[in-house]
Amino acid sequence: MDIGVYFFPTHYAIDLTELAVELEQRGFESLLTCEHTHIPASRKTPFPAGGEVPKQYYHTYDPFVALSFAAAVTKTLKIGTGICLVPQHDPFNLAKSVASVDRLSGGRFIFGIGGGWNVDEMENHGVTYNNRFKVLRETILAAKQLWTEEQGEYHGEFVDFDPAFCSPKPLQSPHPPILLGGETDYTLRRVVEYCDGWFPRGPIDMVDGFAALPTRRGAIWRPCRRRFSVPSPTPRRSRNIAMPASTGCCWKCRRKTATPASRRWTVTCHCSHRAGGYRSQRVREEKRRA
Repeated sequence: MDIGVYFFPTHYAIDLTELAVELEQRGFESLLTCEHTHIPASRKTPFPAGGEVPKQYYHTYDPFVALSFAAAVTKTLKIGTGICLVPQHDPFNLAKSVASVDRLSGGRFIFGIGGGWNVDEMENHGVTYNNRFKVLRETILAAKQLWTEEQGEYHGEFVDFDPAFCSPKPLQSPHPPILLGGETDYTLRRVVEYCDGWFPRGPIDMVDGFAALPTRRGAIWRPCRRRFSVPSPTPRRSRNIAMPASTGCCWKCRRKTATPASRRWTVTCHCSHRAGGYRSQRVREEKRRA
C-alpha cells in the first residue's frame, strides 16, 4: 500500500518545499494540495462540515504554483491536486498548467478533480451549482483533446472551440491520471465515464464503492452504432473515412465505416460510447449550423 499526504498549503503552515523533502525521505508516495481561488465574504453557502469555514480555506496557495516548488526539490515524490476545482478554470489555461507541471516534474503529477461545494465561489466564476459537473465533464474532455491531439478541438454546450494548438503536452501518456473526488453513486458513474480513478472520501463505503466500479462501467458504456450523414467523397465507394469532431462523436473515435447513399454517405460509428450519447454536442452543432 502506498501512503500519501493531503495538505492545505498556506503561508503560516510548514513550508511546502520542506514538507515535500521530509515526505520523500520518509518514503511517502505523494503530496496532494487543495484549491480555493477565494472565499466570498457573503458566506451564503454553509460549510459542509458545519460551523465556520476553517481559517486555512481562506489562505491556500495556488496549487499549480505551489506544487511546482515541491517538484523542484524532490525526485520521486508524486505531486497532485486534491482537488482542483475544474469548473472554475478556463480549459486552455488548465490544460497548459497540468501539462507544464507534469513535464517539469518528470511525469509525477496526479490530477485530482472535483466540482466544488461553495455555490458563491463558483458563481463568481460564472458557473451555476446545478451545471458544475456538466462544465467539469466538458472541460476534462476538451483538455484530453488538447493533450492528445496536435490540434485539439471540442464542441460542447459549455466548452466550444475549433482546432487549436496547445503545448507542451504532458509527459505521462496519454495524460496524468485523472481522479474524481466525491462520495455518491453519481461520482462512480462519472469516474467510469471520463476519469482514470476515484478520489474517495466518507461517508461512502470505499470497499463497496471500488467493487461497484466494474458494474457502473457496464451500465454506462455500450457500442455506439450511431449513424451520421455526411457529404459524399470522391470517388464514391465504401471505405473508412475520418470523421470530424463536429459530428458530436466521442473524442476517442476517429474512424468510422462509410457506405455511399445518393449524394451523401451514411456513416456508422463502431466505438464504445457513453449510454445516452453526446446530445449536448449535437445540439450545439445544430445551433451553429442554423
